[in-house]
Amino acid sequence: MVAPDLRAYAKFLPEYAELRWQENRSINISFLNGNITGNARSSSCGISARMYSNGSWGFASSPEPNAANIQAVIRLAQDNARFLDSREKKGKQPLPATSADSVRDFGTKKPKYTQKELLDFAKELDAHIAANYKDLTSRAVILNGLDMEKVLITSTGSYSHSLIPRSYVYVQMATDAAGSPVELGDLAGGLGQFEDTLTSPAKFHQMIAQLYEHLMHKREGVYADAGTKTCILGAKLGGILAHEAIGHTTEADLVLSGSVAKHLLNKEVAGPLVTLVDFAHTALGQICPVPVYVDDEGTPAQDVTIIDRGILKAYMHNKESALLFNTPPTGNARAFAFSDEPLIRMRNTAILPGNSKLEDMIASVDDGYYLIQPSNGQADSTSEFMFGVVLGYEIKKGKLGRAIRDTTISGVAYDVLKTVTMVSDDMHWSNGGMCGKKQQIPVGLGGPAIKCRINLGGR
Repeated sequence: MVAPDLRAYAKFLPEYAELRWQENRSINISFLNGNITGNARSSSCGISARMYSNGSWGFASSPEPNAANIQAVIRLAQDNARFLDSREKKGKQPLPATSADSVRDFGTKKPKYTQKELLDFAKELDAHIAANYKDLTSRAVILNGLDMEKVLITSTGSYSHSLIPRSYVYVQMATDAAGSPVELGDLAGGLGQFEDTLTSPAKFHQMIAQLYEHLMHKREGVYADAGTKTCILGAKLGGILAHEAIGHTTEADLVLSGSVAKHLLNKEVAGPLVTLVDFAHTALGQICPVPVYVDDEGTPAQDVTIIDRGILKAYMHNKESALLFNTPPTGNARAFAFSDEPLIRMRNTAILPGNSKLEDMIASVDDGYYLIQPSNGQADSTSEFMFGVVLGYEIKKGKLGRAIRDTTISGVAYDVLKTVTMVSDDMHWSNGGMCGKKQQIPVGLGGPAIKCRINLGGR
């Protein structure tokens, strides 16, 4: 659908108001052992309005964004806000006024692939795996793409039109080890549409070869020794730790709900080598996996340095929490679908690189583990966490040893970060991250490798 020019409706916005048109377009194609198991293309589009009245919110949405419905949604959101205000009588101050004018389009400039061309691409990758890696018991190739296009205007003068696409290839392999299945998967791609990320099947052959090599090592692997160990956490594990176990505790709505970070501001929560940032759109001179220039409240997005050299310095805010904390909003209000209200969400969360080389970090460990690939996991508002680990290696006398089978890491994240003694000088992003706080939304997470002490599960 062609995005409408919502500026024609600015005159209908009363008091504090946001008007947002949004379309999410997704593509999913999957092959399992050479058979097509998924072939879908979908779109979800609509309009929403949100009004604020003395501390009370009114929200309304419609899946048909024509002129009549747009005005009806505005009126309904206003009626809802005023009704709730008449009952709740919160009497709060006006929200901070922010203004932005932004057009950001990361869509391709190339001719768009047809669904058949995408199917053929996945089929060719699958055939490559089948022809070159004979001892697999199963294989899967998945193409996944999501375009999020938004147009936003606010009563405070903000205008934003953005198209933020993400597309990637996910490959999973399985083999047999003494009658037990051993699996491993990885993905490549990131910001951009398929025409820019899927330039050639051969582009992914090296990733597939490395994945297969790790799988074969894992097939001959051993179980990790349980207990508190010295470990090198690769960028993917460091990223999920930063996002799940630290980042969520510093989202201001969760702080207000009593997260552990509520009483830790300006206190030491990590070692002095740890600086953790929620980047808005650009990190170290590079565009982030999920660039956010203006959030869904019309606030220009700013980087948030959550931890600065071990000291907890800031929370992530929307306008309402910024008012409560008497601080500027940071541009962290994001909604996944047109029918969702914006929530305080991370954008691209990572620990900053340090000064150590990864090989030197490994050489410094006498008996420990190098943990590379996470699976799923969970964390709570105390920063206590447990994550699965599906790829890792022993470190013995400063050298990588045998691969390990699936295991877990757990602990209290703020305690773990206090044990960090080395941080690598490189930076790697995970480009397929999704955060599930009430509503799914794409996020970037990653960073350098970190050396720390952490509790490792055994068999």
